Amino acid sequence: MALVLVVLLFALVSSPPSRAASARDTISPGETLGGSDELVSSNGRYKLGFFQTGSESPRNASGYWYLGIWFNRVPTMTPVWVANGDDPIADPTTAVLTISPDGNLVVLNPVTGSTIWSSQANVTTNNTIATLSDGGNLILQKSLDLSGVLWQSFDHPTSSLLPDAKLGRDKNSVDQAPGSYSLELDPSGTAQFILVELNSGVTYWSSGVWNGRFFNSIPDMGADSEFINNSREVYFISPMGDANVVARLSLEVSGQIKSFIWYAQLQDWVTAAVQPKSQCEVYALCGPYAVCNDNVIPSCNCMKGFSIKSLKDWELEDRTGGCIRNNPLDSSFNKTTGSTDGFYSIPCFRLPQNPQNTTGVLNEGECAHVCLSSCSCTAYSFGDYGCYVWHDELLNVKDQQYSDLTSTKVEILKVRLAAKELIRWKNHRREMLVWVVTSTSVALFGLYFRTINNIQGGNGIVAFRYTDLKHATKSFSIKLGSGGFGSVYKGVLADSTAIAVKVLDGFRQGEKQFRAEVSSIGIIQHVNLVKLIGFCCEGNKRLLVYEYLPYHSLDAHLFQRSATFLNWKTRYQVALGVARGLAYLHESCREYIIHCDIKPQNILLDASCTPKIADFGMAKFMQRDFSRALTTMRGTIGYLAPEWLSGVAITTKIDVYSYGMVLFEIISGSRNTSEQCSSSCDDNDVYFPLLVANGILKGDVQGLVDPKLCGDANLEEVERVCKIACWCIQDKDSDRPAMGEVIQILEGLREVDVPPLPKILQAVAGSPH
Repeated sequence: MALVLVVLLFALVSSPPSRAASARDTISPGETLGGSDELVSSNGRYKLGFFQTGSESPRNASGYWYLGIWFNRVPTMTPVWVANGDDPIADPTTAVLTISPDGNLVVLNPVTGSTIWSSQANVTTNNTIATLSDGGNLILQKSLDLSGVLWQSFDHPTSSLLPDAKLGRDKNSVDQAPGSYSLELDPSGTAQFILVELNSGVTYWSSGVWNGRFFNSIPDMGADSEFINNSREVYFISPMGDANVVARLSLEVSGQIKSFIWYAQLQDWVTAAVQPKSQCEVYALCGPYAVCNDNVIPSCNCMKGFSIKSLKDWELEDRTGGCIRNNPLDSSFNKTTGSTDGFYSIPCFRLPQNPQNTTGVLNEGECAHVCLSSCSCTAYSFGDYGCYVWHDELLNVKDQQYSDLTSTKVEILKVRLAAKELIRWKNHRREMLVWVVTSTSVALFGLYFRTINNIQGGNGIVAFRYTDLKHATKSFSIKLGSGGFGSVYKGVLADSTAIAVKVLDGFRQGEKQFRAEVSSIGIIQHVNLVKLIGFCCEGNKRLLVYEYLPYHSLDAHLFQRSATFLNWKTRYQVALGVARGLAYLHESCREYIIHCDIKPQNILLDASCTPKIADFGMAKFMQRDFSRALTTMRGTIGYLAPEWLSGVAITTKIDVYSYGMVLFEIISGSRNTSEQCSSSCDDNDVYFPLLVANGILKGDVQGLVDPKLCGDANLEEVERVCKIACWCIQDKDSDRPAMGEVIQILEGLREVDVPPLPKILQAVAGSPH
């Protein structure tokens, strides 16, 4: 990662400095840290020291050492800051961290006296100390005045940001010197962040402008985030509300920003969010002469006639080097003999960057001739827009893919190849067709292994054969549940990956539209949404393949005897997680998604009780025919907003209503709909949402809490959830909050007033005695 490194030489003192103790958080003048020595933050969460990369990096050979900071309590070595990213150390015994005579932090070779890395702070005193803070920040300060900061690692981020780190103007951008991308504050002065491809300077993603609460393109971001803009500095900070959560934000070599959360039960980092969501939106991700496709793994593939330039880099997921020609082009063009080169066609939805328009060309033959007459021309495209040619490298080509089946017509790119390459393709065409037929079983076997990659966060989705899913589910013999859109069965792939297969009933889509909807949902990634990993579309069969979550749905933990008892803290986090998932569907997707059937059965829990919303996007497969959804959902009494019955337009607020009803059940630990009361009901049998509404008005919520909690609940949070629930089920959808507002209230960033008593409760359950 790029750090501005300037070599600074200085004379060593005559006597060697003493070595720092291994379990301390501070290094002082005269002390060194080297070898296996480490600084440990006082809370034990972070370590600083020299570490070795576990595998090769794109620019450096395996075995090199770096000075950096990493998570102390995470068993997987995960650096969050690296000092000498551009200057790795071959022999760790020849480097130490110390404080130089001018007061700067330095990594030096004590034998030669050469400086490997320096903090390069504008220090006016040599009496300084460096401390590793509880937030993972390495801070250089005056030893006699700890109120000021002379230098800190948070101002010089590498590939990762920790929750308390600042990013903005007057703070270094997060960029990748070994890679090609940078995350930085918009240099134009606009209050937004941008992702930039460093070689070209092209901006390929922006966060949207800060509106006072969040960036417009990321409405589901953490509510604790702040954007500071004053006369002294401009920066963004996003602290973590829960100190027990281990999280980081990383700019990957793929050019995407990813936020990760450490799941102790899985012993792995789990992707919580990705921007940009489409891998192929990253500029020049695949390098020259390669094509990007979000629906395959890997997403980059060389064009015909080209081969991977550096297989080593591609294996490390750095494909920006792209591809090179197998055979050189013919440079002997003349008007009489022409050129021996020819072209082959690539159907694509995004042509390469920087085309040159050729005027006066009337047909495709003339356009091809224009390209062949220039030895630097590499491709052309001819259509209604005229003739365009490209010179030198072809960059940023996006392949035809399912997610674009409803887009405008496909453009044809004609790529120039040497005659030798064209002859080779022609001669081997028949052999290739035979190979495709005979290798079907091998390809299907490989399909199983690609599936596990999709589960782990890839954007591609897998097209399964019906026979393979039938085999994986043992002829659909293990039924997990059923609902208005179909039944769900457990399955196991050949590589032992567990899956959940939903067999859709009553679909109304042709194959083309079904594939398009599957692809649009497949790229949706959020920690609180169940991951769609594949589909099947054969004849009239429509199946969806999801990740399998063995810890069942929320209703099993609330209403049935379960091995996992949900205490109040867990219930509150479940309520917050579901809100985040819904906010993502309503506000962050390219085309907002209304779930239409929020209920405990559609909220699954993972091993750490993190909630994941299932069955989102079902309305897309039913061609948004909400009348059918209404018919199938009438069996779920108690979660339907009044709009379903009144016939008014359906909006995201129907999910808000259902979410409010789920909150009542989280509070009480019992179903809202087990029994409808009449006017003869005893006080103890009054419809629970009505009890909550009256309890809030009376200022008494303690008696509303699930008795199984034995009073162990935060009553301030209970009251907050009760108020939110009542606001969510207001009669008019305009009176209900958006899910983004719900998140802010649950996170304690926004106060909530006492809600009015919804009239619908009186109509459903009658007045309490």
